Amino acid sequence: MSEAASARSRLTADRAAGIAPLEPILRAWLPAQRWFAGKGRAISRLTTVSAADLLPPGSTPGLLHVLLDVDGDCYQLLLGLRPSLPPALAPALIGHAENGPYAGRAVYEALGDPRLAAMLLERLRSPGVLGPLRFDRDPATPVPAGLTPRPLSGEQTNSSLIYGDSFILKVFRRVGPGVNPDLELPRALAAAGCTRVPAPVAWYEAEPPGGEPLTLGVLQPYLRGSDDGWQLALRRLGAGEDFTAEAHALGRATAEVHSALAAALPTVALGPEQTARLAAGMTARLAATAREVPALRPYEAGLRGAFDALAASRGTGVAAQRIHGDLHLGQTLRTLDGSWSLIDFEGEPARPLADRRRPEPAVRDIAGILRSFDYAARSHRPFAPAWADDCRAAFCEGYARTTGRDPREDPVLLRAYETDKAVYEARYESRHRPDWLHVPMAAIRRLSEPARPAHRVPPTLPAPGALSPHPHPHPKPPRRPLA
Repeated sequence: MSEAASARSRLTADRAAGIAPLEPILRAWLPAQRWFAGKGRAISRLTTVSAADLLPPGSTPGLLHVLLDVDGDCYQLLLGLRPSLPPALAPALIGHAENGPYAGRAVYEALGDPRLAAMLLERLRSPGVLGPLRFDRDPATPVPAGLTPRPLSGEQTNSSLIYGDSFILKVFRRVGPGVNPDLELPRALAAAGCTRVPAPVAWYEAEPPGGEPLTLGVLQPYLRGSDDGWQLALRRLGAGEDFTAEAHALGRATAEVHSALAAALPTVALGPEQTARLAAGMTARLAATAREVPALRPYEAGLRGAFDALAASRGTGVAAQRIHGDLHLGQTLRTLDGSWSLIDFEGEPARPLADRRRPEPAVRDIAGILRSFDYAARSHRPFAPAWADDCRAAFCEGYARTTGRDPREDPVLLRAYETDKAVYEARYESRHRPDWLHVPMAAIRRLSEPARPAHRVPPTLPAPGALSPHPHPHPKPPRRPLA
């Protein structure tokens, strides 16, 4: 270990010791946070991985960066410290330190404090190392000083701040060793010249001695006035308007991103054994979900047929590459000029980071969008099946326009991934939103039937009806980065 790294390690150890007296109030506070994954379970182990003052010790307010190991998961906290909280910050209170170096000070969620949020941006504007943290940025994109911060409310797995309606900072809450795909993939796409995904402007990481860096936050451009794809689709449905032109354009945008990722990062070809393992994983997820969701059990045998067909296909030469990993309409934006962007490349947050960085068939992303059109149509009263069918077809046609291959030309692989996605949705809705279980169950019933040749439904606009404001699994508010 270098002398500088050794000094950082000693500093981190000193700060970590100072955090220990805060552990009781953090134990009580963490389970109530939307981004905390351990809801419903008592915390059995909580230890400090690292701690660093982002402002000189004793500053008022103080800003403390902490990484906590909570029962094997690592969480990032940004803690504010004040002798007392002004009324505007009362909702951010975590608790009061009773002893240790912070005794007598109020401890609170720092991202809700405009002064501390502004200091975090200043750190991102000035690359360098601070304790266990490294701040970095793209020198080609200037970030002005003095941008006013405001939190983006309503997120689940992370926290975001908007700076001056010019930039958005995503702060990852549950972190792990290795580069987060939400930093890795947009940087690779920017280097490849792909403009469908906003390029990171600045980012920061933790550098534990002897371990892999942990991605902690990414700053990207933000654009007012762009339309969240999910909300746009619902508005068109509610007005009884066609959405096929937008779906076609989104298919082309998705294909451009997939093509750029395949060119920029390694790809592999799945052989028969790998395809069989892929199908076995889907079958295992189905069995586990059927045990948890009784409504799924009558359809289990029929659903398994899609995975058996994938295993029997032998799958020689199926291409696997880096993909988005959690693609649905809520992860897309249509900008003011009518073009589409893809956002939030983190992947499914519940999956281990190593799994999210593994190459997979691009059809997994396609299946996610196709299921999303179905979710939108099922949110309409009355149900608008023709609208969903037309959007699904238009998306695939747009995708084929760019790649030269229609995803429907590999029906076994596409059906397997759509089925796997619907099974995941059923488990999610059963756990979190039982009133929505009927949406994936409609797909479950359809997908459990023997595969039939595709039948093109003539375009039919639904009559205006009541629309649900809620998206499909992993609901998120619109994020509007610059395309």
